[in-house]
Amino acid sequence: MPADSNPASVDVLAANEAFYLAFSQGDVHGMGRLWASHAAVSCLHPGMQVLHGRDAVMRSWQAILRARPEQRLRCLSPRVQLVGSVALVTCYEAAGDGPGHLAATNVFLQESGEWKMVLHQAGPLQHAVLPAQAATSLN
Repeated sequence: MPADSNPASVDVLAANEAFYLAFSQGDVHGMGRLWASHAAVSCLHPGMQVLHGRDAVMRSWQAILRARPEQRLRCLSPRVQLVGSVALVTCYEAAGDGPGHLAATNVFLQESGEWKMVLHQAGPLQHAVLPAQAATSLN
């Protein structure tokens, strides 16, 4: 479901946006606060092997964010699907003002009353997606 007035969707989108803000600002501590502490977590960065477990995932983010990214990473056309206490967000990722060059899936679940990330998976697109195209392609 696209962003709407559903309070859970709004909260999930806020958590999703916080993820991209932490990435763009090189905020390792902020990134750590976004990921689940008790549930199993996994991450698949583009071109890398799947990482399992909070320690491995956080080490990967520390390495990636060590040098603050040159451009902000934007989330284009996020779409939320709620399945009980789990939320799936699909979107495109774009660097700076450029077109979307990656497709991403971010999975959140509720932990201690907050939406926490349990999976981030991003991979390259065959063709870049312009913001105007992204708005219609996920509907």
